[in-house]
Amino acid sequence: MTVEIESLSSDGNGIAHKDGMALFIPDSAPGDVAEVRIVKPMKSYAFARLEKLLTPGAGRRPTDCSVAAPCGGCGLRHLEYAAECEAKTRFVQDAFARLGRLDVPVLPVIGAESTDRYRNKVQLPVGTDESGHLIAGFYAGRSHRIVLCEDCKLQPEWMNRLAKRACTLLEQAGASAYNEETHTGLVRHLYMRQGWHSGERLLCFVLNGTSLPRERQVCEALQAEFALTTVLVNVNTARTNVILGRQTRTVLGSGFIRDTLAGVALQMGVHEFYQVNTPAAEVLYAKAREYAALRPDDFLLDLYCGMGTIGLSMLPDCGRLLGVEVVPQAVEGAKKTAARLGLTPDKVDFRCQDAGQAAAALAAEGQHPDVIVVDPPRKGCDEATLTAMVEMAPRTVVMVSCNAATAARDTRWLADHGYAPQRVQPVDLFPRTKHVEAIVYLTRDA
Repeated sequence: MTVEIESLSSDGNGIAHKDGMALFIPDSAPGDVAEVRIVKPMKSYAFARLEKLLTPGAGRRPTDCSVAAPCGGCGLRHLEYAAECEAKTRFVQDAFARLGRLDVPVLPVIGAESTDRYRNKVQLPVGTDESGHLIAGFYAGRSHRIVLCEDCKLQPEWMNRLAKRACTLLEQAGASAYNEETHTGLVRHLYMRQGWHSGERLLCFVLNGTSLPRERQVCEALQAEFALTTVLVNVNTARTNVILGRQTRTVLGSGFIRDTLAGVALQMGVHEFYQVNTPAAEVLYAKAREYAALRPDDFLLDLYCGMGTIGLSMLPDCGRLLGVEVVPQAVEGAKKTAARLGLTPDKVDFRCQDAGQAAAALAAEGQHPDVIVVDPPRKGCDEATLTAMVEMAPRTVVMVSCNAATAARDTRWLADHGYAPQRVQPVDLFPRTKHVEAIVYLTRDA
């Protein structure tokens, strides 16, 4: 059938209608006129495949990656960036209006300064190709089939070159790729990380075992060729799709890399959460700091604080900071950062606790932060966390979210319990993908 694409859904699919039925069509753009074929009919909607593009929409551009479709990571690579930003603004607007039932201004998305080569981290699964050679790539959408991508345009070129070279050296050393179905084989993932401002580089082999064959030679060869600051081995022998195991050891270098984010000096290994687009994250944190509008004597509570970067970037504006995070390595890193900065425990403290439990304990203690910054995972906040936040009665809540749908849900809950959303600012940390961050600014009702 022939249809015209009307808009994009929040998962990046084009939306068209035919005979009253909504059709969701990957790799299509608003304004496209195309022949499509239904591949999965549902009760009131259907998924379709674009068979032939008849007339391209105004925002469409040629796709410059040969594996963009099977890889699926760059779901919006076929759009001009201006059209992508318009779509992401609408994603957030729709979530807050339709899911949150909120009449709150959603501002135009703040675009990224670069749409390519912006990632500072990549985790590549290792497998074998049809000839039995080791490869590292990306999982195809909704599968664990590895798609080989020799030049992913989202990450620095050295990461692409290192992945290919590492597979060659590992194969020569006799290392095997991990097989999820049989739980056999050795090398599960290649993990690479770069300090965006420092330029320092980290490589970690994630193994279904304790060591690599000819480990020292392989690591030294890669360190010399790619100027690696440190090389690590992470042991993950569990039958799981979680990438990292708990045990990590250093093969070469210090075991960490250094960088700065929003003016905060950091050290990181592999377990610490760190935004993958450093320049865009600094824009995000600056806007969150603006909304927090802290005063010199304020007590700031940073929930789901990760390495503590958001709170530490705001510390010059307030009197006291408490950060809460459930990942022990991240909390340890935050404490070390605070110590390096010469910050005393009465000024800055970090606790390793579940955010909801910590918030409830603080509320029970009668603690009253003036501002709460919350940066939850994609699933959003649980009701225990939201309840405790309200009980502590801060004058301002700043929510940073990577999922507009759960942000809208949690904002609706807070709005029903005394916190009025003032505005929502989307920020694009993930150009060419369907993902977008949003900052929600809420104040306590008078």
